[in-house]
Amino acid sequence: MSVAFRREDDDEHKEPRFELPLPPGPNLVTRRGLAAMAAQVTRLEGELDAAGNDAERATAIKRDLRYWRTRHSTAQIAPAPTDEVAFGARVTYALNGQRKTIELVGSDEADPAAGRIPFTAPLALAMTGLMAGETADFGGRSDAIEVIETGPIEP
Repeated sequence: MSVAFRREDDDEHKEPRFELPLPPGPNLVTRRGLAAMAAQVTRLEGELDAAGNDAERATAIKRDLRYWRTRHSTAQIAPAPTDEVAFGARVTYALNGQRKTIELVGSDEADPAAGRIPFTAPLALAMTGLMAGETADFGGRSDAIEVIETGPIEP
């Protein structure tokens, strides 16, 4: 059939909506991260109920809901770190003469502006396993990072 005889809203002309990609590797979370995932699922379920007859909005919400339900059901609360840099640690470090504090968290919990970086980030990987006073290579420089203090985010 000619395009001239098709309706403007035919589904075949719409951009395909793909599933949200799941980050590779284990789905490690903090207790705070697990609670945030549960809250996200609850919020999306409410939005889905409120979407009513808006099929396009409902489809987008269902896609997000599938992602968050999957992430919530596969979440693994990691044990609190002890005295070395690991997932769930709050780390104070020096890099290029600047002292900073970050938290190593799961992918879905990460917010670099708030000082929460994923445990898979290059900076986190460079510091993993270090203890206070130890240094690591980073950005092509030896001993670029010095861990000043580390401890668990959550008791």
